[in-house]
Amino acid sequence: MTELSKSRGGLEYYPCRYGKSRLGFRGPRRMLEGPYLACLGGTETYGRFVPEPYPTLIEAGLNVPVANFGVINAGIDLFRNDPDVLALVQEARLVVCQVMGAANMSNRYYSVHPRRNDRFLKASDKLLDLYPEVDFTEFNFTRHLLQALIDRGPERFDQVIEELQTAWVARMKSLVGGFLGGTILVWMSDKPVPEHVSYESNQQLGPDPLFVTKAMIDELRPRLLGFVEVSDPPRPQRADGMIFSDFEEIAARACVGPDAHRRLSMHLLEKLRPALEVSL
Repeated sequence: MTELSKSRGGLEYYPCRYGKSRLGFRGPRRMLEGPYLACLGGTETYGRFVPEPYPTLIEAGLNVPVANFGVINAGIDLFRNDPDVLALVQEARLVVCQVMGAANMSNRYYSVHPRRNDRFLKASDKLLDLYPEVDFTEFNFTRHLLQALIDRGPERFDQVIEELQTAWVARMKSLVGGFLGGTILVWMSDKPVPEHVSYESNQQLGPDPLFVTKAMIDELRPRLLGFVEVSDPPRPQRADGMIFSDFEEIAARACVGPDAHRRLSMHLLEKLRPALEVSL
């Protein structure tokens, strides 16, 4: 279906699992016995509300199985902590890795749920010392937590950002360094990659991926086959081609649209085709 659709049932994602992993992925499940590609990332890679997300489109363009390992609200920790999925990604001929934000991962300030990375679990002593006036039992989600910290002023929050950025670079280097095939990193968001990140008091966090900058991506470039950036700013037409039920409309309009997936797939195919010929 290629036109805007609002229905009771919404889009069918054919959920599936791979190996012994407890994670659910978008299907149909791919047979990964021969050469295949792997796409890992968050909500955009999963393709929420999008009938044909970019993993499906590049599969059609390459005629090679492409496993969609996207998970809604995923952070880096989700994949680093799942040996079954990580093994499948490491064995892929080529990997497309979406830039996931630095907020949804455990760090020296707070810990997140190992599978639901957007869920805040516990503040560390380091964060308790930095914000002694905050009752951290009030927070269930990382965004809620971080927004509350911003509202208490930028000076202390800059220390939190620095920790998250440092941890993100280290973990991405480790993650990408373990892939046997080449890796293409992709940015898919409302806005282009920022030069730097800073906040004023009461400023909104903004769109995912949070806190990632051009300098951080540049640190990964020696480990990459390439980097592709697609931004899709909010506008009325962005939802054209999405499928969602009435109660999903607000969430759907917050997601990047099918046009961005098509543009990303075209850029990826330009890089993947020659790389795949070398790897096969």
